[in-house]
Amino acid sequence: MWRFVKQYRTLWLVLGPLSVIIVILMYTALKPVKRLPIYQPAMVNKELVDSSIQHQINYHKIAPFNLINQNGDIVTEQTFDNKIYIADFFFTTCPSICPIMTKNMADIQDVIRDDPEVMLLSHTVTPDIDSVAQLRAYANLKGVLDNKWHLVTGDKKQIYELARKSYLAVKEDGDGGPNDMIHTENFMLIDKEKRIRGYYDGTNDEEIKRLLDDIKILKTAYLD
Repeated sequence: MWRFVKQYRTLWLVLGPLSVIIVILMYTALKPVKRLPIYQPAMVNKELVDSSIQHQINYHKIAPFNLINQNGDIVTEQTFDNKIYIADFFFTTCPSICPIMTKNMADIQDVIRDDPEVMLLSHTVTPDIDSVAQLRAYANLKGVLDNKWHLVTGDKKQIYELARKSYLAVKEDGDGGPNDMIHTENFMLIDKEKRIRGYYDGTNDEEIKRLLDDIKILKTAYLD
């Protein structure tokens, strides 16, 4: 027996590691790759979807927009060309969920600050109060990095239409008029094609962890 083993020792030394490598490669090839859904209006809770697009099943994307950030610079959908970004809706004087959401956005910023592929976008829902100067002061207070995180203001009707018809983020109906007010804890993950790839509770730490994991999954998809 030992003579047989010694005789074929070199062969075993080669075949052993080779077999392990083959098994690993087969496992990797057969292991399902996790993919994020591409959200369409028909996939989202009807309460969050404007009735005009409720039955849309394909090709939903974030609509073009033109807003102004904390530095007075124009921010459009082209600002996020070839970028993954996280969007939310807030206002600087909010006493309830917004401080928690902003803190969690800041935590995300810390994670992605050196990642050129990922950005953040926060829309104020009280643009009559949140002027550029107000957003600048808020950005300074919250540690916003201008090259990573845009706080935007602008036309209220445009912002509210984005929330309702593009990001599918809020339950309330309305026309963006003076008596219209939206409030949502949702964070939305948007891919490089301007499509919604995930919804997350921006006040929940576990949801923030899931969001960070999903960013990694989404980034991996662009390596294929």
